[in-house]
Amino acid sequence: MSCVVEPLTAQYDQHVRQIIEQVGAEFGAVGEGYGPSDPEVLCMSQHYGDESKSLYLVALLNGEVVGGCGLAAFNGSSEVCELKKLFILPEGRGHGLGKKMAVACLDYARSQGYQSCYLDTLTSMKVAVRLYENLGFSHLEAPLDGTLHNSCDVWMLKSLID
Repeated sequence: MSCVVEPLTAQYDQHVRQIIEQVGAEFGAVGEGYGPSDPEVLCMSQHYGDESKSLYLVALLNGEVVGGCGLAAFNGSSEVCELKKLFILPEGRGHGLGKKMAVACLDYARSQGYQSCYLDTLTSMKVAVRLYENLGFSHLEAPLDGTLHNSCDVWMLKSLID
């Protein structure tokens, strides 16, 4: 079994969009206030790259795209970034791909000078919440001001300063 994580390119845009929509629907993240409804989902490769201090990774299992995870500035901040759109198809789960992508995104965030990383998610995404906790994210009582995902019910923050 081959598990590979690599940066998103335009050839994967359609796959990533389908995965985000499918997994979002699986967990009830449908409509305004959820990540799958963000306009960037239609063509993710146009929204991520070094020029914007952002990164989106795709996970390939035996050559098939099974997931993705990204990192970008939170509301244009140079100090706070956001872990974004970590979605993995059922067949891609249990192989450590989520952790591999999240760790790579956090390493990238540190290399870009971000001081903390924010995320929002859903209580129903129990495995993801546990992953974030294990990566050192702490729960917040409320979302950071300016979050676009006001339908999420879990908000977390991690310091990136050692």
